[in-house]
Amino acid sequence: MQFRTDLAIEAAIQGEKPIPGVQQESRQVDDIRLTRIVIENQQGEQALGRPRGTYITAELQPLSDDEQNMEEKAKLLGDELRSLLPETGLVLVVGLGNQSVTPDALGPRSAGMVLATRHIEGEFARSTGLEKLRPAAVFIPGVLGQTGVESSEMVKGICDIVKPAAVIVIDALAARSVDRLGCTIQICDTGISPGSGVGNNRMALNSDTLGMAVIGLGVPTVVDARTVAMELTGREESVDQVTPRGAEMMVTPREIDLIIKRASQLVAMTINAALQPEYSPLSLVSAAS
Repeated sequence: MQFRTDLAIEAAIQGEKPIPGVQQESRQVDDIRLTRIVIENQQGEQALGRPRGTYITAELQPLSDDEQNMEEKAKLLGDELRSLLPETGLVLVVGLGNQSVTPDALGPRSAGMVLATRHIEGEFARSTGLEKLRPAAVFIPGVLGQTGVESSEMVKGICDIVKPAAVIVIDALAARSVDRLGCTIQICDTGISPGSGVGNNRMALNSDTLGMAVIGLGVPTVVDARTVAMELTGREESVDQVTPRGAEMMVTPREIDLIIKRASQLVAMTINAALQPEYSPLSLVSAAS
């Protein structure tokens, strides 16, 4: 049985033997474990079922239980995010998802707290002490069912106009283990395929479709119900009992409102810290909200 997951770290757990074409290293920074996985070639792509690139995973205390030192965590994660971005140039931040569906609201809520600075320039920037701000634009496209337009189509149109050096795409992810919900953040330079984790594949947002660097950033908020059944019972036959009519179901924690609230703030502060290292990420979130 193939378990659905958006997390490269879950796909890379294949025993203790090295995976051909895949480099992996981990380090501990305070209470955060950082794992960097680099898929180097086609062999690595086939082994993990993901495009070649760099995947950074941060494992932290559950956000439903811990909101301590959020600014310090954001600065650490911001450094990791900045390592995947071009050093200069405009960055477009895109928040994917549906604000009306809590487990899918990470993208819109996070993007809403990222400070847009593309319009702050010239004498105004100098007189207000904001001349060190990196230009950033923010876009929340909504979902196909609300707009009738694919998010990727809208993002491509905006990129053609503002011509960013890079795009950061925020989206809620699906995990294979319930233990990763609300306590894992993935950053990658391979972009995002909206809806892939829940079997609703849309057009990918990556360097091939947009023609520039695309960074994916997400937090897992759901698990496939079949995965939960298999994880709890260890029996594959239990899977059919949670999909009696073939209808797939996704499971999310009951404290998902709190998880999304804190995860959105942490993701927004991480992006602000990456783009504007000279300023407090918490202050920038307050200014953007």
